[in-house]
Amino acid sequence: MALAFERDEYDRRKAAVLAEMADRGLDALLMFAPESHFWLTGYDTFGYCYFQCLVLTKDGRLVLMTRLPDLRQAQHTSLVEDIRVWVDEGGANPTKRLIDILFEFDLLGACIGVETDTHGLTAANGKLLDEALQSFATAEDASDLVPTLRSVKSAAEIAYVRTAAALCDDAWEAGLAEIRPGADEGRILAAMQGAVFAGGGDYPGNGFIIGSDRDALLCRTKSGRRTLSPSDQITLEFAGAYRHYHAAMMATVTIGGGTLRHRELFDAAEAALSAVEDAMQPGRTFGDVFDAHAKVVDAAGMQPHRMNACGYSLGTRYAPSWMDPPMFYRGNPTEIAPDMVLFAHMILMDSDSGTAMTLGRSYLTTDGAPEPLSRHPVALIDRG
Repeated sequence: MALAFERDEYDRRKAAVLAEMADRGLDALLMFAPESHFWLTGYDTFGYCYFQCLVLTKDGRLVLMTRLPDLRQAQHTSLVEDIRVWVDEGGANPTKRLIDILFEFDLLGACIGVETDTHGLTAANGKLLDEALQSFATAEDASDLVPTLRSVKSAAEIAYVRTAAALCDDAWEAGLAEIRPGADEGRILAAMQGAVFAGGGDYPGNGFIIGSDRDALLCRTKSGRRTLSPSDQITLEFAGAYRHYHAAMMATVTIGGGTLRHRELFDAAEAALSAVEDAMQPGRTFGDVFDAHAKVVDAAGMQPHRMNACGYSLGTRYAPSWMDPPMFYRGNPTEIAPDMVLFAHMILMDSDSGTAMTLGRSYLTTDGAPEPLSRHPVALIDRG
């Protein structure tokens, strides 16, 4: 096996999941999120785009149901010993195979938790699952069970996060070295992602965001690359990833001196990020962090240019996104605890003037003030 952690780390996680299952009165948990599979057993694959399910019973039994191409993947990367294969064929309904397994485990009429809020379970497969479980057992949504446990990191996980943060800094330095008038976005992107790979890192949960000129106002990836002009702006959101653990950063770089509006937006973003750091402490909530950001931005008259969320948790995550719950948005009552890894992004997009400004940093929460995970200071950077 090629496990990412020592066996006792997985044993502690399994015990925590079983304890939470007992508190909720669950006889079994059906896990479809690839993050749950990896975190609990080490199972590492992109096969979650097909139907696969990890079953954990209240007595600690684990079984993985997957397709044949992932049999050896599971044997090599996970500690799961009981692996069942469902067969691809015309009219195949893998939920029937899953029900057979649940019946074998004497779970008829049981209370079963199901992870539904995940890209590891499509709507079509979810409908088949609902139909299969309807006359078999009582099903409860347990999508939050494992993510809640994952949100507070162990010492071993924090070590991986620190490596991811170092790779993120490497990517930032490699990107800055390429940014100049006449630079090609593709070369910038290649340098950044290449730095992560060269340092032993992984593919991130989503592609790096890169956009210049008017595209600097976008918060998502898009196809097509352009060449930077003598007076330009470029927004980058990227992450180092190591063992699927992420540490992210976000910044807008000006080319050719920038404008007064860039400076105004940067000053507001910097002040908001400072307020967020003050609020990112135990005893406060994720909603409090968002409110700290919004208060500063709105007082500067920039409410029309901000987002309705200003960050989220980070951890082990699979495509299509490295964003982990919980998120910083108004009214989120989730409390901040020590040893969370949190990404705060101050995003100001002024469509009226076509001006972008972003600041994003990853932090490790402590008993007091959060620890920034980047070795780079916050600054407005120009390449001219």
